[in-house]
Parts: sequence; C-alpha cells; structure tokens
Amino acid sequence: MRLAPRGQQRAQPQLHRHLPGADSYMSVIEVTNGGPWGDWAWPEMCPDGFFASGFSLKVEPPQGIPGDDTALNGIRLHCARGQADLNAHVVESQSGRWGWWSEPLWCPVGGFLVAFSLRVEAPVTFGDNTAANNVRFLCSDGTELQGPGLTWGDFGNWSELCPKGICGLQTKIQQPQGLLDDTAINDALFFCCRN
Repeated sequence: MRLAPRGQQRAQPQLHRHLPGADSYMSVIEVTNGGPWGDWAWPEMCPDGFFASGFSLKVEPPQGIPGDDTALNGIRLHCARGQADLNAHVVESQSGRWGWWSEPLWCPVGGFLVAFSLRVEAPVTFGDNTAANNVRFLCSDGTELQGPGLTWGDFGNWSELCPKGICGLQTKIQQPQGLLDDTAINDALFFCCRN
C-alpha cells in the first residue's frame, strides 16, 4: 500500500521556453492548477509546418483499494498538415509507465487545437494523490474535445488561445516513487506556432 504523505518536492522549475529553432514558435500557453510534484521533462515539437489536429491520452484505470492511482500518465499530440489521416505525425513529451493509450480525438477537418484545460485533483495530506486526471482541448472552430481520463478533481480555467494552433508540448511528471504514492503527470504546457 503506497499511501505515505508527501511534501512538495521543490519550487516550480524553469520551463524550457527557448528551444533550438525557437523561431518556429511564438508563445507558450499554460494553466495555473497543475499538480505540485515532479519535474518538467523535455519539450517535443511537431515538424515544421505541422499543427496539432488531435490528441490521445495514456490513462491508468482506477486501481481500487489499496491500489495506487496515477490517472493521467501521458499526452500525445497528433500533428497534421493537410488531410490529418494521411499526414499525421505523433509527438509526446515524457510519459508515465502506467495505463494505456486512447484512440485519438480529432478536431473537425482543417481545425487545430488552440487552447487546453487540465482536470487536477487537489493534493491530500494522507491518502492517494493522482494530480492530473484528464485534459480537454478547444479546436480552432470552437469544438471542445474532452479526453477519456478519470474524474477525480476539477477542470481549471482554460489557457490562453494560440493565434493559429498548438505545435508542441512539455509535461511535468513525477518519476516512480517505489513504495510511496505515485502521481505521474502533474502539469503540461503547450507551444503555439506561427506557421
């Protein structure tokens, strides 16, 4: 049973806001309700000229008592140029080891992901923390796509909008804790591209 309490590991780390070839992105969108544990992994970008038209999630199903729930373990962007199903390219930042990948959810034809919101369970002192549970995205035509994550916690506010579309991501992930409580994905941010 991994239910030992944890303190916050450290202050927010410096985000990777400067990437090689950074001229391709113009801004970073983020939310304020991410979980407190883990470290920021590496950023991953869609190929030049591609934007995220869809996404899929890696989710661990509920583990029951006395299991250790981690909920959201990974986020993949499905980057496209032109017809999505013919030109898709998948990118992901670091993911956790638990769960399975969902089938992709796609914006309507010609649309891109432009904003996101995270569903996060607030930290509990004694008990099983899960941190991020689900993510939803807004498409450029106003369509909302909600991932097949778990329902613990609440969705926070939407991020700012990307002027054209999301083209990369970076995850904040807690490494496996052995006999202690695991949370996997705690937070995420996304990059907006110009062209």
